[in-house]
Parts: sequence; C-alpha cells; structure tokens
Amino acid sequence: MKLGFLLGYSGKQIHIPMELIHQAESMGFDSVWTAEAYGNDAVSTATWILAQTKKIRVGTAIMQMPARSPAMCAMTSMSLHQLSGGRFISGLGASGPQVVEGWHGVPYGKPVTRTREYIQIMRKIMERDGPVEFDGQVYQLPNKGPGTTGLGKSLKSILQSSPEIPIYTASITPAGLACAGEVADGVFPVWMDPQKYDIIGEHLDKGFAKAGNGKSLKDFDVAPFVMVAANDDLNAAFDSLRPWLALYIGGMGAKNKNFYHDYATRLGYGDVATRIQDLYLSGKKDEAQALVPNALIDEVSLVGSHGRIIERLAPWKEAGKRGEVGSMLLSVANPQILELFAKEML
Repeated sequence: MKLGFLLGYSGKQIHIPMELIHQAESMGFDSVWTAEAYGNDAVSTATWILAQTKKIRVGTAIMQMPARSPAMCAMTSMSLHQLSGGRFISGLGASGPQVVEGWHGVPYGKPVTRTREYIQIMRKIMERDGPVEFDGQVYQLPNKGPGTTGLGKSLKSILQSSPEIPIYTASITPAGLACAGEVADGVFPVWMDPQKYDIIGEHLDKGFAKAGNGKSLKDFDVAPFVMVAANDDLNAAFDSLRPWLALYIGGMGAKNKNFYHDYATRLGYGDVATRIQDLYLSGKKDEAQALVPNALIDEVSLVGSHGRIIERLAPWKEAGKRGEVGSMLLSVANPQILELFAKEML
C-alpha cells in the first residue's frame, strides 16, 4: 500500500509546508495532494511543490472540471508531466452546484456524464493518435453550436504523447464510482471504511465490466482520504473530527441533494445522518456536531494515541493485502505522525 498526504486548500494566505513535504519525500511517501474550492487553485500549488521536489508525486484533489475545458486540463497535465519527469497526477472532480453555478457561473448539468466525456477527451489528447474530434452531450470538438463561427478545427497536441498520465476522480455516488471504474485510473472517496469495501466495490466492478479488457483493481487505485486525530485524550480526538463529518453530512448540498448524507446512509448511519442534516440546515451546527457517532468516526479515520492509531491500522493493512485500498491519503500536519505512518506502513 502506498501513502500520500493531503494539504487541502488554503485560507486567506497560501501556506505550503515544504519542510513537511521534504520529510515525507525522504521517508518514502508516494504522493502529496493539493486542492481548491473558491480561493487558491490546485494547479499553482501543485506546480510550486513539483518544482521543489525530486521524487514524490503531486496530485490535485481536485481540479474542478467545470472551471476548465478538458483540453485545458490535458494541456496542464501534459505540461506538468514533462516538467516534473512524470510525477504529476491529474485528480478531477465535479465540485458541487453551489460552487459551480455560484462561483464559476456555469450550469452544474450532469456531473457523471461530464466526467466520462471529460476524461475521454483528455485521453484522446494525451494519446495524440490524431486530431481530436468528439461529439458528446456536454462537449463537442470542434464546437459547432450557437454562437460559433464555423471555423473550429480539429487539432492534435503539439506536445509529445503521454497516455501514461494517471487520472483520478473524486467519487462516492454509485454512478460516480461506476464512471471512475470505467474511465479513470483511480478514485479518492472523501472517506471510507476499509471493512466495508463492497459499498464502493460493487459500483467500481460495474465500471470495470463496462471498460472491458479485463480491467480490475489490479489496474486501479482506491485512494481514500483518511483523517488523522492523534491525541492521548481520546474524547478530544473524536471531538476534533466531529465538525468535519457534520459539515459534509449536514451542510454539503441541499436537503434532498447531499451525496455525503447518502454515502453515510449506505455505511449504515442513515437515521443519525438525517438528524445531523436537519440540525445543520436549521443553523444548529453545534448540536449537529454532537450527534456524529464515535463509531462512524472510528470506522473512517484514525483517532487516539499513537498506540491506538497503530492498532486501528490493522483493517487498513488487511484491505491493502486484499487490493481494496491501494493508497491511503492522510490528513497529517505533524512530522512525528508522518514518521509513525512511514514506520508502520512503508
């Protein structure tokens, strides 16, 4: 199993912990991941890190697809692939309707259809077999729709082909997971219980079957985000992660359109997820956070003292042996915790 760690997106000031990244690189961590919301962008920060490292791979978790055309994303990926000696991972995501329509000012549309077409176009560009033509529901190359001049021309990338660039997607919905299995090289669920792989796996298998050519987990990286709360005070450790889960389960999306609420339901926490959402959307965030079960936190993250975290790594190690988790993407900002994971997992 490989290890990566998450930087997330920045607050008002962009801070990239290069010392921590260099430490992870020296210890054998495979990857580090940047992010974006509606502040800093993921590509600039990924570029900054790639320019100051030699071995560690750098991925985007995520580049928001509605913010960039598929061709622009392919151009970015191919450029960083060349400049870094093949260390860039193109991580994509649909984002949510609040950001897509409120910030980028484009329709949210059909995120799964967009994802499938987006990656298909990127593959065509990166393979460089010929001028790219595509006629999809979301994207048409050349575009001949309303407002166009009719002068659009099918083009082939000037850069040399690079079909080996890995493409990951952020997915937790059944349709999104199936799409990832079909067209991507990996998927990063926002959280995962390593002992409940089938909740993800049954949908990935549908995508593998649609892709054909014997595609399976051997060709695919399941790379969940894993929050880490190291604290000898176990209650304090659990409490530190409640706001994170409450935000996603309760506040990400509308009442009847929250993918994280639905995912928590599939994990077996439907009743409490609904109560968390009701409280969160009514402005009672503290009460919503208090309802997040310790059991759910324990299943999808690593909590407690160093010794307890080591014990709780057992199901993750077993999932790795089964091939059901290829990479653990850790939320860690403490050099000692990085060292703990390197010692236990690498």
